[in-house]
Amino acid sequence: MHLSRYLKIYPAINRADHFLLFSTLRLSAVVLSGAALSHARNGTLPEPERDKLAHLGMLVPDPEMELEQMRDMLERVNAKSRRFTAMVVLNLDCNLNCGYCYEAEFRGGQYMSDTTADLLVDYLLRERITRGFDVELSFYGGEPLMSPDLIRRISVPLKEQAERQGVEYRFNLVTNGTLLTRVLAEELVALGLKGAKFTLDGPRHIHNIERPYASGSGSFDAIVDNITAIWDIVPIQLGGNFRRENYLHFPRLFDQLIERGITGDKIRMVFFTPVTPKAGCSERTSGCANSSAPWLVDTQLYLREETIKRGFSTSKPKVAACIVELENNIVVNCEGELYKCPALMGWDGFSVGNITDGITDYRESHAVGNWRTESCLECAYLPLCFGGCRFLNLLQDKPVGEVECRRDYLDAALQRIVEQDLAYASVTRAAKACAPSRVPSPAISGAPASAAC
Repeated sequence: MHLSRYLKIYPAINRADHFLLFSTLRLSAVVLSGAALSHARNGTLPEPERDKLAHLGMLVPDPEMELEQMRDMLERVNAKSRRFTAMVVLNLDCNLNCGYCYEAEFRGGQYMSDTTADLLVDYLLRERITRGFDVELSFYGGEPLMSPDLIRRISVPLKEQAERQGVEYRFNLVTNGTLLTRVLAEELVALGLKGAKFTLDGPRHIHNIERPYASGSGSFDAIVDNITAIWDIVPIQLGGNFRRENYLHFPRLFDQLIERGITGDKIRMVFFTPVTPKAGCSERTSGCANSSAPWLVDTQLYLREETIKRGFSTSKPKVAACIVELENNIVVNCEGELYKCPALMGWDGFSVGNITDGITDYRESHAVGNWRTESCLECAYLPLCFGGCRFLNLLQDKPVGEVECRRDYLDAALQRIVEQDLAYASVTRAAKACAPSRVPSPAISGAPASAAC
């Protein structure tokens, strides 16, 4: 048996001659003595310890076979997937006026037409549901809840046909949270709503500056009122966008939520990302927002620890690939054009088809498989990035096919993230144990749980 190449080894905190091992592929962690680690390297571990490390993915029988399995991993994921996930942009309109909104330049009150919505339903029925795929949509905007009739128009026939075909239809919302009242939530749950992502940019005084209504008044209280009203029927993921000058105030948000009775067991996950103009991925997932800037690494780790120690869950390291690598993930804009990532909408040359004609071959234009190089395949971090984000390359005027390497960020952050999770494991378990059993825990993101943009 050999140590996996997808393994990070760190000195253990406060334990002399002990080491923390973390598998970036199996996402497992263990602490070993220096002697045990030497035996693992030499292939002389006693059988019980050897079998345990093999079970955790830290020892492998054949390093070359491991390499080939990694090379083909995403092909196997695509071949086995029977869930089709689409982010559907219902409008480019919003009742808020966030100063950093990356969609502001596209705004103009544009809404998906009834005709386009019907074509989308036909497309999903024809190409997916009748072929035995589960379908999961994430309704997006703008503000998707400014188009409730479109949600009904799309969801009612899809849910009915999915039930007839013996598959599942479900949807999530990426919403600013101001419009999802209890009455509307109850109606949408009956149509297939399984989760919603809200955004609170820190405590009340900061959020109301960053995310005011179009009228200029603050939106914080309306959002918190809605969380209080619906958390027991709609699993909520909470995002927030911080700046270098205001992040130290963000932990006060938890105090304000707890004062309203919103404790960690009532929020599925909290994750803060930096304000990154034009970086639309950060509205959906954390994957595109990574940076190795020292202040930003320290800030994210500080906010992550403040989140966990207050009993709220946050994101953990996960096997993650850019959405362009996943065949059963797509973005549909208001006009029925298809894209592979919401951040690529509006960029020339990145449409991959439409709901009438279907998806074109985008492998070359989106540099699918750009990570299949010797340097990436030999990198212990590969399972956590698979080549990184195409959009961040574009923002930096780099070729879309260049690997957007995360090594600097992961070198700076991963050890501390793993140590945080181990240190606060009991807090996280306690929060989960308190969560009501009637609340399901689906993936809020439109992408599969194993994927990030």
